[in-house]
Amino acid sequence: MIIVDSTVWIDYFRGVQNVQTEYFDHQLGQQPFGLTDLLQGTDEEDSFAQVLRELRRFELFETGGAGIAIEASRNSRRLRQHGHSVRKTIDCLIATFCLLHGHSLLHRDRDFDLFEQVLGLAIVHP
Repeated sequence: MIIVDSTVWIDYFRGVQNVQTEYFDHQLGQQPFGLTDLLQGTDEEDSFAQVLRELRRFELFETGGAGIAIEASRNSRRLRQHGHSVRKTIDCLIATFCLLHGHSLLHRDRDFDLFEQVLGLAIVHP
């Protein structure tokens, strides 16, 4: 399963073309894509409803709970021990979820690269 980060979803729904959105668009129907329940909203109700309809086409994974929070904290500490700091807690949760469940990640956020380099997170490189 390829988990698609919100950095890619946002660009995709805005019509922004980059290697990640093009890969996603070309692989729809060819690869299994999913998302986590750690989503960001949109500014307008109409666009929120449209985005929600589109996202419901994909498998949604629940990522909460004490177990993943504790493991994400461990991963954050491991990265700091290697001299790296992750800017957002949500990125630690998403990366840890993927690591624990063997999912790959499609993203446009440099913090995830640290998880790949140090902890072996499987990243999709289009």
